[in-house]
Amino acid sequence: MKIMAATFLYVVLIAGCASIAGNKPASEDRHMKNVAQLTFDGDNGEAYFSFDGKQLIFQSSRNGYACDKIWTMNTDGSGKRMVSPDHGANTCSFFFPGGNRIAFASTSHIPGDCPPKPQSMPKGYVWPLYPYDIFTANPDGSGMSKITDNPGYDAEPVVSSDGRSIVFGSQREGDFDVYTMNADGSNVKRLTDSEGYDGGPWFSPNGKMIAWRAWYPQTGEERATWRDCMKNNYILPFPLELWVMDSDGANKRRLTNNGATNWAPSWHPDGKRLVFSSNLDDWRPDIKKFGHNFELYIINIDGTGLERLTFNNKFDSFPMFSPDGKKLAFGSNRNPQRPRETDIFIADWVE
Repeated sequence: MKIMAATFLYVVLIAGCASIAGNKPASEDRHMKNVAQLTFDGDNGEAYFSFDGKQLIFQSSRNGYACDKIWTMNTDGSGKRMVSPDHGANTCSFFFPGGNRIAFASTSHIPGDCPPKPQSMPKGYVWPLYPYDIFTANPDGSGMSKITDNPGYDAEPVVSSDGRSIVFGSQREGDFDVYTMNADGSNVKRLTDSEGYDGGPWFSPNGKMIAWRAWYPQTGEERATWRDCMKNNYILPFPLELWVMDSDGANKRRLTNNGATNWAPSWHPDGKRLVFSSNLDDWRPDIKKFGHNFELYIINIDGTGLERLTFNNKFDSFPMFSPDGKKLAFGSNRNPQRPRETDIFIADWVE
């Protein structure tokens, strides 16, 4: 997630409020040329390539819907088509190899146009944990099959390059952890077990590793706050660090340690780098906190070679490389039709 829909809502609401002195204009974004805007309606996020690089699947609140639906489009922005049910909240979509199936999370199996927010959720920028389950379907949305059955949160599915496995985030055992399962929902395995948040998992191109974002409480006060979040089905905007592990959960290692919100990691096709979003360069010395300007970065999977890719005072996130490494898709507030509206962009990648 990968960024999840609620994290997406959090940053959309607050992005664009920060202004950092000395930022370069978007035209000078490193490694990115021929930036093209693909969406112009509604709030849009999490646009991810098909394995042949010809399509994107994304979530959008367009057409007057009160919560997100899943759409597909060609990589030039043409052929937009809604492929999720027209009711419920829908998020975190992904193609299977071969393009014959898609996966996404949805609350369409429970009554109501949109799920209600948790009653005890505090005010402010809070991510509600809706009772999503994960579904697969044909590329046009027909033939839906519900492959998880959990009264809590199951979402963030990413399909392995061989099409056999799905990695996802879940609240099913009282905490928030990373799991894998077979493509039909069988053989569920828990990969993380430290108390705290483990989410947004993403398979490496060869399926042998997983990247994810995490926050672990360190004090009694933080643990109490986290347990209250899990009890009442919401997550606060905690700082997040990037981690990688083997696909069986072994060899966990942290890549970042900067105290910022580092999130939405996905892999470069070479399997040696991660692209992600972070506010690490928006430090506010007056309040001794990080601000709300998220930019794109790339880092080697040994934690070296950190490089900032975008330079503007607008929200940039949800990056994903095309399978051939020639394109980069991402979400941004850089040209909103309405205040803070997020759209999908695509650019040519230049090493």
